[in-house]
Amino acid sequence: MNTQVNTPVKYRDMLVQVGLMIVTLGLYAVYWFYQTSIEMAGLAGDRRAEPALWTILLFVPFAGLYSYYKHAELYEVISPDRFNRWLMWIFWIVFAPAAWFIIQLELNRKANYGDRVI
Repeated sequence: MNTQVNTPVKYRDMLVQVGLMIVTLGLYAVYWFYQTSIEMAGLAGDRRAEPALWTILLFVPFAGLYSYYKHAELYEVISPDRFNRWLMWIFWIVFAPAAWFIIQLELNRKANYGDRVI
């Protein structure tokens, strides 16, 4: 069980991430998924979140869909005025780079401005 709450959110440059995705042949995406799951669980105050399990499930057929859903669920909690969990889940399935971009933009916003309304 993840007991890290109030995990600081790290600002990540989008172009650097694209470069890392290319250089690591996509392995950076697994690391990114895990780290952002931890950060969003911390922002949401969700002590029951299981980022490590969700990351492992990405490699299990059909279980990865559950991981995407849980990631989208956390996104909805930290940014309720943006996209809902179902739309984000569809983004994950249909065009994952869109989900990655949207989620990272929100996390960068949180890293720069905290809880202030922008």
